[in-house]
Amino acid sequence: MKFIDVMISKEMIKEAKNSVEKVKVNRTVASPIDTIVGLIGEFAFAEWFYGNWKEHDHLDTKGQIDFINQIEVKTSAYPFRENLNLLVREDYAKKRKPNCYVQTIIDTPRPYVNDILPGWICRLSGWASHKELIDAPIKDFGAKGGGRGGYRCFYIPIYKLNSMDSLPIQSPRNK
Repeated sequence: MKFIDVMISKEMIKEAKNSVEKVKVNRTVASPIDTIVGLIGEFAFAEWFYGNWKEHDHLDTKGQIDFINQIEVKTSAYPFRENLNLLVREDYAKKRKPNCYVQTIIDTPRPYVNDILPGWICRLSGWASHKELIDAPIKDFGAKGGGRGGYRCFYIPIYKLNSMDSLPIQSPRNK
């Protein structure tokens, strides 16, 4: 499978931290840096998709699909392994139906981190169509501290995702 690695810059991190209060949504928080992680995943995808992460208007997609109303980016911060999963909450998948979900993983040195550092890699790990996602298994993955999470997620292991080089939606810059 072809992955795309994007180096996380100090500028990306600063912009993500400065944007948290503007884009944060009221939902179950698994980590205090969830919103920052999500924004950095979007920035890394934008760097690959547009050729410049600053072309992504991250302040204008709150409550909407992340990219061109077709691509939703899901991001986790965890040491990269191909048996990690693309996770999409059941309620979210039924509310919005993007054409594609892209999984990005911020490859951290240990499982739980409290900050993201410049020079780390955000790996664009693969994608799945909405149909592939809703045909996938579903379960409650639990809370990071143990116990039930209180919601279920559709899940697809990274090794089963489509390769990034086969993403069916072209960047507007390539048209």
